[in-house]
Order: sequence, then structure tokens, then C-alpha cells
Amino acid sequence: MRLVRFLIGLFFRRVEVSGVENVPETGGGILIAWHPNGLLDPALIISTFPRTVVFGARHGLFKWPVVGRLMKALGTVPIYRASDMKDASDDARRDANRKSIDGLAQAVCVGGFAALFPEGVSHDDPFLQELKTGAARLYYRARQLCAEQGVPPVIIPVGLHYDNKTAFRSNALVEFHPPLRIPSELLNPIAEEDRETFRERSSELTNVLEPVLQEVTHATETWELNQMMNRVRSLMRAERAKRAGVNLKAPDMAERTLGMARVWRAYYARLETAPDEVSRLLERVAAYDCALEEVSLEDDDLDKPPPIESRWLPWLLGLQAAVVFLVFPPVLLLGLLINAPAYFLIRPVAKTASKQYKDTATIKLLAGLVLFPASWLTAALLVGLGQLQIHNTFEGIPRAPWAAGITTFLIGAFGGALALVYLELVKRTWTSIKIRAKRKWGSTIIAQLSAERAALYETIEEMRQGLELPGDVLADGRVGERPFALDPDDMP
Repeated sequence: MRLVRFLIGLFFRRVEVSGVENVPETGGGILIAWHPNGLLDPALIISTFPRTVVFGARHGLFKWPVVGRLMKALGTVPIYRASDMKDASDDARRDANRKSIDGLAQAVCVGGFAALFPEGVSHDDPFLQELKTGAARLYYRARQLCAEQGVPPVIIPVGLHYDNKTAFRSNALVEFHPPLRIPSELLNPIAEEDRETFRERSSELTNVLEPVLQEVTHATETWELNQMMNRVRSLMRAERAKRAGVNLKAPDMAERTLGMARVWRAYYARLETAPDEVSRLLERVAAYDCALEEVSLEDDDLDKPPPIESRWLPWLLGLQAAVVFLVFPPVLLLGLLINAPAYFLIRPVAKTASKQYKDTATIKLLAGLVLFPASWLTAALLVGLGQLQIHNTFEGIPRAPWAAGITTFLIGAFGGALALVYLELVKRTWTSIKIRAKRKWGSTIIAQLSAERAALYETIEEMRQGLELPGDVLADGRVGERPFALDPDDMP
């Protein structure tokens, strides 16, 4: 568990967690989530869930050299899918799958949680794949085994959100939603030997889970639509802040996700009642989005220059630029040089080894665990040998290859971490300079984009009237958190 948290902390700049209060303190249950990011999805849930959790994963993953050992150490239960056992008999497949379900159900009955991805496969689409019945079958099997304890399991939907799922040092949000309220007709007991009823009830429950997962993941038909929804979220926030006279900081992942939930709910509600108006609005948003991209600006850049990213000299951009671009501490330079080979190798390695885009982050993480320490050790070895050669050449220089090598290794490890912070500061400073220049020399374009943003805001506000949306709009333009309505009867 500590290893998983360490690896997650390495890959992500920040992992936000919300809804922990929705997790019952006693009793067992099942976590369900979509599966957009390979092995990072279960790693995020394991590292943030406040109680014991065990995963079910397709048995083929246990054959991976490093991943397989890690999964066994975490108590992961192998799931034998029919598609993975084509050469086996039907009875053998059913028997293997039943044992997997029973293993997870036993974990639930002793007060733990089992986590499943009902899609059964990780993917790169912005929408859910067809759900398998495994989560529903696990629920009913756990109810049968837990009947003696009298504490039925709960089903908790989990939202997994990434601002850039394959990027190193990006951000993520894990949302634990309230336990699902299952329709009463699906709660009647099922006899263990009544397989037909068991299958029918599992299919019916799966149909209930699907719209819930669509809601918590904000599933859309295309990535283009997803981008337009995010643009609406961003422009509404920026315009509200302008009208309130407030200079907001960038939203955290929790606020971004809640804002997206509002747009998602409003879009699908209005798509049923006013599809033509929604279509015209999307065309305008797409044109506005294109115009912003052409000038490399974001919605909140239209109102005022970005803040200077320096704690020490916040009042003078020029001095900040001099500090960032001219003052380069040697330890950072050495850290960059030592880590550069691994840094530039990871991307082509991930691109070559990843069969699908969704595997990129996993491959990057695993490759980094090997390549970065290898770079530090190689640099330490070369410096140690070099120091020994210098000692042999110049008698006045003391013999210290071990000290030189260990120092180099530490500079590689810690200097690389400091270099990440430095490079982020460089990026922000350069962005600040560019945006200030564009605001100075492109005032006409800025004015046109500001006017269109305001017009879009008015149109969207008019269209959302009468809708019950998640969250509350605060006085400064942000949206505050409020639990989602996850009753299946409330799904749009």
C-alpha cells in the first residue's frame, strides 16, 4: 500500500479526494468505476480509499513481471473472462469465474470492499463501454453470503477524473459518491440454485448501474463534445468572476469536475427539450474555442494579465524573468543533465510499448521506475571512476570515488525533483510574458472575444433556467460542492 501511494505521488502533481464521508464506517460493499487509464485507475482507488479494498483483475495481468507481483501482494483476485479462456470448456470457464466472484464476495462479507470496473476493459473513449454483469453478479453473490451477518453490502460509484491522463505530474480527482439506492424490486432474495433468476436480476441491476456511471464520469459521445463542455464550464466561471469583480485563482480538480457536472447535466436535459437551440449554441462555443486557441489564450486571460509567478518579487515581471532565466543553480543544472537521458527515453519507450493510448501512463510510470534510477547509478559510476582517474593523474587530489559517486547519485535524485519545480516556474513565467504581450498588442481581438464570451454567458444562463443542477454558484463565480443526485429515477 505504501509503495502504491509512493508511485502515485511520483506520477501525479496532486491527487484530490472528495466524498470520503460517503463511505460507511462499518459493513462491506462494492466500488464501481469506469476504466480510462490502465493500472493507474486501481492504483488511485487503492491509495485513496479509507477502508480495506481488494480488486478483481483479468488473470492475464498476473503474468506481467512487475505488475503481477504487485497485484498478488495487494491481494488482487484474478478474474477469468470467457474471452480470455477461448480454449477452455464452458464448464471450466464458469467454474473459474465463479471462484473469482466467490473470492471477492468473501472479502465483502468480512467487512471489506471489492472494486470492479464493470466495463471489463480499459479504454480511451470519452464514453462507457458496454457494461458486463460481473459487478451485479458480485453484489448478489455477496448478499447471499452475507445473509447470516444481516448486513447487506452497498454499491458506491467512484468518479475518476484526470486533467491529462497520460502526462507526468498532472492532476487527478477521486470522488466517492453516496451508496446507490437500489430499486426495491431488485432487492428480493434469490435462491443460490436459481441460476436463471440470478442471471436476469444481474442484467437488470447492470442496467441500473450504467446511467449512474455515465453521470459520475460525465460520459460524452465524442472528445470534441467533451472539450466543448469544458469550454462552457471555463467561460461561465470566468464571466461570473468578471461580473463579480474578483480575480480567481485556477480551479482545483474538485471545482473543475463539479463545474463539468453542471454543464453535463444541463446539456443532456436541454438536448431533450430544445435540441435545435443546443446545436446552435455548440456551434458558437466551437467558434469561440477556436478563436481562443488561435491566440493561445484561456477564458480568464481576457480580463487581466496573469499573476507573476514569483513569491519573492511579485511586483516586477522583468526581474522575475531575469531570476528564472538567468540565475540557474548548479545543482539544478546537474540534476537536469543526469536525468535528461531517462526523461527523453521515457516518451519513445511508452509510445513503442503502449498498444493503446490508455496504456501510456502505466508504461511511463513503470519505465520511469527503471530508467531514472539507472541514470543516477550510471552517472554515479562514471563520476566515481572519473574521480579515481583524476586522483591517479594528480597526486594532490585525495582519493574519494565513493563520496563522489554517492554525491552524484543524490544530486541526480533530488536535483531532478527540484528541476521539475524549476521548469514549471519557467513555463509559467514564459506564459505570463506571452499573455501580457498579446493583451498589449491585440486589444481589438481581446475585446471581441470578451464580448462573445459575455453573449455566450447570457445565452447559457437563459437556457439553464429551471434546471436542477449539482453544486451552488458562489458569489465570487466559483461553484461549491454539493452531493450528486444518484437516484436512478433522477437520471437525465
